[in-house]
Amino acid sequence: MAIEESSAESNGGGGFIAWIGRVLLAILIPLIAFAVLYAGFVFLRDSEAPKWLIALIAIIWGVGGVAALYWVFNWLVELMPDQWTNRLQPFVFIGPAIAILAVYLLLPSVRTLWFSFLDRDGTEFVGIQNYLDLFSERLLQEAIRNNVLWIIFGSTFSVASGLLIAVLADRSRFERLSKSFIFLPMAISFVGASVIWNFIYEVRPAELPQIGLLNAIVVGLGGDPKSWYAWVDIAPWNNLFLIVIVIWLQTGFAMVLFSAALKSIPQELMEAARVDGASEVQIFFRVMLPYIRGTVITVWTTIVIFTLKIFDVVWVMTGGQFGTHVIATQFYRQAFTARNSGIGSAIAIVLLVAVVPVMIYNLRQFREQEAF
Repeated sequence: MAIEESSAESNGGGGFIAWIGRVLLAILIPLIAFAVLYAGFVFLRDSEAPKWLIALIAIIWGVGGVAALYWVFNWLVELMPDQWTNRLQPFVFIGPAIAILAVYLLLPSVRTLWFSFLDRDGTEFVGIQNYLDLFSERLLQEAIRNNVLWIIFGSTFSVASGLLIAVLADRSRFERLSKSFIFLPMAISFVGASVIWNFIYEVRPAELPQIGLLNAIVVGLGGDPKSWYAWVDIAPWNNLFLIVIVIWLQTGFAMVLFSAALKSIPQELMEAARVDGASEVQIFFRVMLPYIRGTVITVWTTIVIFTLKIFDVVWVMTGGQFGTHVIATQFYRQAFTARNSGIGSAIAIVLLVAVVPVMIYNLRQFREQEAF
């Protein structure tokens, strides 16, 4: 009996020592791997070899080093008991991505939140005063109102036009050609699209030839040229002339997704509806639309996120003048023009709070579609 107890104690002691050895090994080997990888980059940095050769070796060294790190971590995890191996092995591959997201997304968000409670210089704690000042400022109220207009009209009309074009194009002989033309604006950046539409809205004095498309048409019909998006007499509806640009850009995106969703509808379902005497309009509203409801919601919420973050179009076209400020332009004005880091950070947090719920809802829709 005594022999068995001493054997168990020795086994327990040996097991503990082995566990300590594995922990030290799990710490030491990655540190050595990181040190070797870093030393290689330092050597290349100080090398006097040709630049092209250094760049080529750096790419090979970096890719090979990352592959070696993955192999080392995977090997260390496989040394553990099967129960821990099954739990930890997935994190070997998603761990670096999570670390990058934490460094480049989570930490800046936390830092921005902290700065939103400081004064304009980031030196004195002022509590929620920045938020109180923020929501009492006329320009921010104007920006929130304009963002609501962007959401209502920009997102809704992009979804509606994309769905309409998808339905009509699927029945056309020129489906591929028509879809290519509609999708083409997606290849243009927001700044590039703003420059294009700036020429469409261009206005010159009445005595000069009009190079803007809209004013050329208006003058040709006997009217007077107008500065469309700067038309303060109809504010805030002058924002609609800017919203048209995003509709033009996002319609192709919506059309492609809707077209793929419509093609997934079983033809037997459509034929059954026609046999029962349903018209094409009834088929659209009672068969097609309910079937792709998840896709419609997903596309709409995705475009809502775009419109909440809209900056490029407004800044290039008006710079926020003529009552066209949005939340993002207000953030830029406060943070980089007025140099008020406190108010600027508070606006960024407000924008983040507005976007995050929409993103969470979007992710839930994706999960429901996958489950379906």
